[in-house]
Amino acid sequence: MMQSDNAIEKFRIDKWLFAARFFKTRSLAAEAVERGRVSLNDQRVKPAKTVTVGDRLIIRIGSVQYVIEVLALSNKRGSAPQAQQLYRETDESKQQRELVIARLKAQPQSLPIR
Repeated sequence: MMQSDNAIEKFRIDKWLFAARFFKTRSLAAEAVERGRVSLNDQRVKPAKTVTVGDRLIIRIGSVQYVIEVLALSNKRGSAPQAQQLYRETDESKQQRELVIARLKAQPQSLPIR
């Protein structure tokens, strides 16, 4: 009996983050993982760590943080709507993120001094 390709294929966290469109390039995703800006089930991991359905990821990009649950696996980057099918963000995460964004927008923008 042969296993399906999906069972054999490994879904690296850096490739998955790129496919889910959290980062513009796979190398940026790998760098974020290396620097501890991405945690998998509350553990710091390496870019080659395998992601599985049901995993909980915390992703920090700048001053914004996402808490998501992995719903599907992909190593291929697709359209934004396809990427959004790969995960579900927690309600608390959405609220926190919106607060941070609102706070950042409320800050006065400093103009360059000439």
